[in-house]
Amino acid sequence: MNTVKKFPRKVREIANTFITMPDGVQLAARIWLPADAETRPVPMILEHLPYRKRDGTHVRDALTHPYIAGHGYACVRVDMRGNGDSQGLMADEYTQQELDDACSVIAWARQQPWCSGNVGMMGISWGGFNSLQVAAMRPEGLKAIITLCSTDDRYTDDIHYKGGCLLGENLGWSATMHAYSSRAPDPELVGEAWRDMWLQRLNAEPLLAIEWLKHPYRDAYWKHGSINQDYPAIDAAVLAVGGWNDAYTNAVPRLVSNLRGPAKGIIGPWAHKYPHFAVPEPRIGFLQEALRWWDRWLKDLDTGVEQDPAFRTYIMDVRRPTGSVTHIAGRWVSDQQWPFDKGEVQRWYLNRDGLSTTQKPGHKRSHAAAQTVGADSGEYCIIWLGPEFSGDQRHDDSGSLTFDSEALRQDIDLVGAPVLDLKFSVDQPVANVAVRLNSVWPDGMVTRLTYAVFNLCHRNGHDRPDALEPGKTYRVKIRLDDVACKIPKGHVLRVSLSTTYWPLIWPAPKPVCLTVFTGASAIDLPVRHSSRKDKPTAFAPAEAAPPVKLHTVSKPFNRRELTRDQATGEVRLSIVDDFGRSTIVEHGLTTWSCGRENYHILPDDPLSARQECHWTEEHSRGDWCVRTETWSSMTATLTHWHVSGRLEAYENNQLVLQRHWDKKVPRKLN
Repeated sequence: MNTVKKFPRKVREIANTFITMPDGVQLAARIWLPADAETRPVPMILEHLPYRKRDGTHVRDALTHPYIAGHGYACVRVDMRGNGDSQGLMADEYTQQELDDACSVIAWARQQPWCSGNVGMMGISWGGFNSLQVAAMRPEGLKAIITLCSTDDRYTDDIHYKGGCLLGENLGWSATMHAYSSRAPDPELVGEAWRDMWLQRLNAEPLLAIEWLKHPYRDAYWKHGSINQDYPAIDAAVLAVGGWNDAYTNAVPRLVSNLRGPAKGIIGPWAHKYPHFAVPEPRIGFLQEALRWWDRWLKDLDTGVEQDPAFRTYIMDVRRPTGSVTHIAGRWVSDQQWPFDKGEVQRWYLNRDGLSTTQKPGHKRSHAAAQTVGADSGEYCIIWLGPEFSGDQRHDDSGSLTFDSEALRQDIDLVGAPVLDLKFSVDQPVANVAVRLNSVWPDGMVTRLTYAVFNLCHRNGHDRPDALEPGKTYRVKIRLDDVACKIPKGHVLRVSLSTTYWPLIWPAPKPVCLTVFTGASAIDLPVRHSSRKDKPTAFAPAEAAPPVKLHTVSKPFNRRELTRDQATGEVRLSIVDDFGRSTIVEHGLTTWSCGRENYHILPDDPLSARQECHWTEEHSRGDWCVRTETWSSMTATLTHWHVSGRLEAYENNQLVLQRHWDKKVPRKLN
């Protein structure tokens, strides 16, 4: 990544200002803008987040916003109400209040002397979500957005109910936000009010997993903020960016294909990070691409973005399976439609003797997976960049129903979403299935290419689940995640099916035996064909503004350990993400954050599943020090989810507040 120190326009920073909302609540904002913007007004770019501009995103903001400001924009980074240095309380994610506040910030900015009146909005993850959601509200002046690692479907493509299955990340992310939102405002910015603001937040803070568990189907709760409910609501120009190693890539093709306004998509090999500093590499000049987008839609300059292909996609070479990945070889391609301009859909049959393009006489194959299958699934959303990638699939495959092809005779470019057409029966009224498309190396190692998890009770739709009749034959089509990878000749394709996938998803209430009707079941693979007309896609090298100065007190580290009790067979996964202790030299705030997760399960008992999370958040400056400790845990019975939590807040090592949660939520066909 090239650091750019000199920009076309000199940048002025406003470290903190308060923007008053219609109800009187003041939101804290950090602003970067050209020094002469009041005489030469510029468009405004808004990023609206709960992650704290003062410290939480301070490092990444410094790489991004000064760069954009130096090229003629005012970047406004706002702490959402109830977070960072903003007043008010946050009740949930993507509430109407959150979106209304963003619209109020836009209206405020358009009245400032430095603003030209045109507005853009951008963000990754939460900021990508609400960029889409605010765009659907069409506030005056919002002409374009850039959304990264986000989704148009809050139900099945977020961290809650993938394929109708309850994700372990549902509690995991709840625990993360429990910790994040417990942090105190900075007395240097809010003055003596900091303590009252902090205690008010702590007393009102929800344990979000409890509310999320109350909505196991696609109901009005999830439809709110899901852009797929009304794509035409967005008329702003949308640049959608994703990464193949992120959890949110499926939204990019859907957005570009369904939005009626200008829309383009870029998908690289990255995890859940901005592409100018993401891993796995290669990175791209994302900020240059962002400027091309902003210059066209906010300054009406001809930058050529309208002539860009609809999709610029990185086709990854299949990598050796390992938990940590820094670089993935491959190539960029361009297409005007998804998944490709030229190609075919190949049907491969799940036959009794393996995977083949030739259908063979049907039989039945039955399998009951141990509850421990899924230990090598990796993290649902790779965000902290520890050893979070899916590992060698051999162990999980050994406990699954597998269908192997013969060795490939030529390379295959798999681009798009494979679809499993499954004819099946089960022996329980509630059942899940995990579907993996794997690539088997000549030496026996196995790489997961793409996957899906699906609650079979949702076969008629996520809004109308229905219990299964044991022994009855059903047919369902399951769409795997979109992917782009080159599978080399000599590799073997494998379809793996299991009824468990812990800890990525919570197990069904009882052990399940799945029967697959071979010959009648198949998987459709989208295969892209190269063409002489293919135009090489090239991006400029990654650039960024200079990084902030940090004084490291203790270094960060990540640990992910899997153990098995030889006496009981219990499998335990222990995860530690310690973000280190460091001081931001600019304002002297020292921060330390550490998250810990533990998962337990016995091989023959789905009700033995247990998830535990513990976070520590500490902030200090001089003789001021505040710390919060948050705990969350979850278990299940046949009929209920059981969630418990605890929050402890300390000021200078003295306990000032303690809260407890203990809630049972009914299970509903999950």
